Amino acid sequence: MSKNIVIDKQVTPVTRLCAGIGSLFGVGHTPLMPGSAACLAAAGAFFLLKDSLAFSVLTAVSLVLAYLVSGAAERFYGKKDDKHIVIDDFSGQLVTYLGFAFTPQILVSGFFLFRMFDMLKVPPADRLEGLGGSRGIVGDDVVAGIWANLILHLSFFLVRCFKG
Repeated sequence: MSKNIVIDKQVTPVTRLCAGIGSLFGVGHTPLMPGSAACLAAAGAFFLLKDSLAFSVLTAVSLVLAYLVSGAAERFYGKKDDKHIVIDDFSGQLVTYLGFAFTPQILVSGFFLFRMFDMLKVPPADRLEGLGGSRGIVGDDVVAGIWANLILHLSFFLVRCFKG
């Protein structure tokens, strides 16, 4: 068990479940770059789910779950936006791919764009990150996903326009 986990009377089976979901069922315990590992899992879902409705439902469910569990997971780990909580990265990466059919170019471009926007904290992500609990944990990643999605759509629109 990690030394930063809070063990007290507030840790209930529900809190443990929230921490498990928040860590994306253990992906957040990857020793190197757990957030990127969660994004790779989202990229895998994008690759596997060819049906846009199924992908949209997965994205919506993931966002709702991320919001519901992140605050409790944060209390479980005892640290603000603990690195083990990666469901927000997973969800933000899924947002990046919304509205796209799978292509290798979208997969790779979307992955790197999301990671870039997640690290840069482009407004309003910078302000959302400072909020407490689930709002702060999930909010900045949703914004990063929206920025990455918009840039992807714009880029591929411009490529189609200039392609002839």
